[in-house]
Amino acid sequence: MPSVFTTIAVAATAVSAQFVTAPTNLTLKKGAAGVNVRYKEVPTGICETDPDVKSFSGYADVAEDQHIFWWFFEARNQDPTTAPLTVWINGGPGSSSMIGLFQELGPCGIDIDGNVYNNPYSWSNASNMLFIDQPTQVGFSYSIPVPAYTSDQGDIVTLPNATCPDYASDCGTYSYPNLTLTANSTDNAAPNFWKTLQGFMGAFPEYSQNGFHFTTEKYIEQQNAKNITDAITIDLQSVLIGNGWFDPLIQYQAYYNFSISPGHTYDYNPFNATVADMWYNNLYGAGNCYDQTVACYASGLNEVCAAADTFCYQEVENLYDIYSGRDEYDFRELTPDPFPYSFYVDYLNTPAVQHAIGAYVNFSESNNAVGTAFSSTGDDDRRMNTVEDVRSLLARNVSVTLYFGDADYNCNWLGGQAVADLIAADGYAAAGFVDVQTSDGVAHGQVRQAANFAFVRIYESGHEVPFYQPLAALELFERALAGVDLATGKEVVGEGR
Repeated sequence: MPSVFTTIAVAATAVSAQFVTAPTNLTLKKGAAGVNVRYKEVPTGICETDPDVKSFSGYADVAEDQHIFWWFFEARNQDPTTAPLTVWINGGPGSSSMIGLFQELGPCGIDIDGNVYNNPYSWSNASNMLFIDQPTQVGFSYSIPVPAYTSDQGDIVTLPNATCPDYASDCGTYSYPNLTLTANSTDNAAPNFWKTLQGFMGAFPEYSQNGFHFTTEKYIEQQNAKNITDAITIDLQSVLIGNGWFDPLIQYQAYYNFSISPGHTYDYNPFNATVADMWYNNLYGAGNCYDQTVACYASGLNEVCAAADTFCYQEVENLYDIYSGRDEYDFRELTPDPFPYSFYVDYLNTPAVQHAIGAYVNFSESNNAVGTAFSSTGDDDRRMNTVEDVRSLLARNVSVTLYFGDADYNCNWLGGQAVADLIAADGYAAAGFVDVQTSDGVAHGQVRQAANFAFVRIYESGHEVPFYQPLAALELFERALAGVDLATGKEVVGEGR
């Protein structure tokens, strides 16, 4: 086995992309709701290092030219047929969930030499884990595989054939970068995501017998209510959202609040009075970000929301990048910030790994076409009804945890706290903040919890909390799944399931 890993590691240092030979050895299985999946069992050592723990990867064929990649890992420390199923997706829009798998909470990571190492804090310690690249064109997901290369701006540019010209870099097989072949909004992406769940859960019913846990809002509950033919009713039990983007009006104000006033809790303030005044005016001045976002809420028109999205990004959110010189996902670090490590990207673009997981295209950490499609509808600026959605979940006895690394500017904890306050869960206003007690005896953060709703601030953590505080993240996850209080893990909360 060491020789196989050595071969992969050497290849990872030399190859960043290639023309992919379509796999021919995938198993086809019928899932639920008419969705087929194609998959293969992943060999030990490609990620999971325990030979007694199975891993599968493949595609859900959710529609013509719509093939969603997923990678599944059995629970490590319990019988996977009685363990819960947890699904992880990253955001962006356009970011691959391989980020979460390899940088944050999956069973493995990749070191600087391209070698696989075990992650002792993997969330698969407590649950079956399913990572999904969505929507189409993100990560390993694809619409139509085509020869192409990546431009200096990160765009996928198609080639006439599988020959790499001298001017091109990272030539290989990619998903055809057509905006009409991917989702252009959160609502538009949700159906194919739900179909992917139906395909997987129908093909592997043994892995979802003890509840379903996810980072989402109300869409799963909406689909359950439709009684779609041959669909599985998904038993959603808990939702965990890490450094999430919620209501745009709250988030844009939180950029100012975090950076200028009242500010964060770190001893760092690079913004002078001139920048502070400009920031305030760009946010609250007549016809500026706040007003444009309200207009987007009122009209719902793509052109209105796209204009508001562009203005608020350039004139409010982006001021931090212009004037700070710091990483917006961890403002403790100057740019360019090497953390979390991205060695896994080259690893996933080696032929041996792609063959092992049944990939049809090269891997891209993020997809510009998807980001552009979402921007065209102003998706970031639209009212997402997050507060109402969480209230609806709580009313259905679904537990909801909002957790935030407190060094993240992009989706900062002040915005998350404002959302938590607006949700106004029963008993939340009267609940106080208490330390999160973990097994290492260190207070890694504070939690405010009322029954099955909780807001958590994690100290000394950037955007990807499980990377910066892996022990705290894992123990919070374990407690949320168990239905016990997040502060100590000793008291049952909510009504139970």
